[in-house]
Amino acid sequence: MPGITATELKKQFAAGESSSVQSVAGYMAAIERYDNVYNCYTALNARAAEEAAEADRLRAAGCDAPLLGVPIAVKDNIVTTDMPTTAGSRILQGFMSPYEATVITRLRRAGAVILGKVNMDEFAMGSTTETSYSGATKNPWDADKVPGGSSGGSAAAVAADEAPLALGSDTGGSIRQPCAYCGLSGIKPTYGAVSRYGLLAYGSSLDQIGPIAHTVEDCALLLSVIAGYDEKDSTSTRDVAFDFSGSLHDDLRGRKIGLPVNYLGEGLDPQIRAAIMEACRKFAELGAEICEFEMPMIEYAVPAYYIIASAEASSNLSRYDGVKYGYHPESFGDLEDLYLTTRSEGFGLEVKRRIMLGAFALSSGYYDAYYQKALKVRALIRDAFNRAFAQYDAIISPVAPTTAPRLGDSLTDPLAMYLSDIYTVSVNLVGIPAVSLPCGFADDGMPIGMQLLGRDLSEPVLVNMAHAYQMHTDWHTKRPTLKEAE
Repeated sequence: MPGITATELKKQFAAGESSSVQSVAGYMAAIERYDNVYNCYTALNARAAEEAAEADRLRAAGCDAPLLGVPIAVKDNIVTTDMPTTAGSRILQGFMSPYEATVITRLRRAGAVILGKVNMDEFAMGSTTETSYSGATKNPWDADKVPGGSSGGSAAAVAADEAPLALGSDTGGSIRQPCAYCGLSGIKPTYGAVSRYGLLAYGSSLDQIGPIAHTVEDCALLLSVIAGYDEKDSTSTRDVAFDFSGSLHDDLRGRKIGLPVNYLGEGLDPQIRAAIMEACRKFAELGAEICEFEMPMIEYAVPAYYIIASAEASSNLSRYDGVKYGYHPESFGDLEDLYLTTRSEGFGLEVKRRIMLGAFALSSGYYDAYYQKALKVRALIRDAFNRAFAQYDAIISPVAPTTAPRLGDSLTDPLAMYLSDIYTVSVNLVGIPAVSLPCGFADDGMPIGMQLLGRDLSEPVLVNMAHAYQMHTDWHTKRPTLKEAE
């Protein structure tokens, strides 16, 4: 069932045209056929067939759970009790969590069948899914190029038809950028709308779990299942219960979309600029008003983000010390040597780089000069977005300045990889929602993505706009030609 969406799959189940057992078997066959090329999965669910059979039994008994029998892939930094959770790191190889994440509990309650855990940049630190201890994931549109990161395994699994849905996490664009590189749709929810309990922390004030799928409609279906207040997460927002039933139409009359013209300047690929402008014309045809404006402070978003994210990472990753769980060196001297050896051997280069940057920014004598200043910049960026959303229902922008780069290019130039996040990190700094969706292809055949940004908890508005666009375009229906292992 190549290229089928979760919504279509549910209709087939209801009509008796397919079963969960058949669906899961089909995706497992696709994984066996293609994953040696694309390296999406780090672990498979040994009970997936059994869970699919139970879903079919429940459906026959009249159960109508929202994701009953629908297969899904889960990013490898979301803990599960029945599969290892490694966060793409040597330091957690083989780690089995004693508890499961809230989003996993909600997926199971909704009837979803988890196919397995998928690859990612180590501890979500990267934009290419090349820093994983499990090896690089490759882009199904071109196996010589990256799928984006850090949720590259989630996006590549959906693009390669190894799953119809996937969960990713977004700290600075890690859902949206892989979606743009792989021709998919994704939602970075409002901070606090989805529980982070059970998500291995990178930047605690930035991280959010969200959906990846072929269509925005599928993303909305998955988000409605995982969103909501969780008493186990102190940052969880109360009274969040998204209902997207009224958002799936194509009437955009009265909507105002802001286009920040300074997002379209130097450094942006001309083909991406042209695709964004064409998308604006389509939104105008659907009744929306496109308004150009200048978004201030954007040039400070990347440095502020990397100071804050690295500072939080240096604190969050201090728990990996070789004592309680995870990697434990074979030989060491005293306790200090245990810490040093564990972290030297267990963490990869990019993780070490960000821990050191964060520790420096938090150190005595530099805290005020760097970390405190970054927090002030964050507040100014938040004010700029608040002023914009006082005028516009949404803001449209590129996701990345280029299409997917070739494997290896970003590893040789980390600064260029950081700068590729220029359009995405501000969303996480201020905690607002964003929807990524495909809007064209470059001359080299690689997908181009755009994003719609909105005020806090405006996910239904963004879904309405994105779904309307997808009702009148076909970029989201395109599928890559897949390769099998030789």
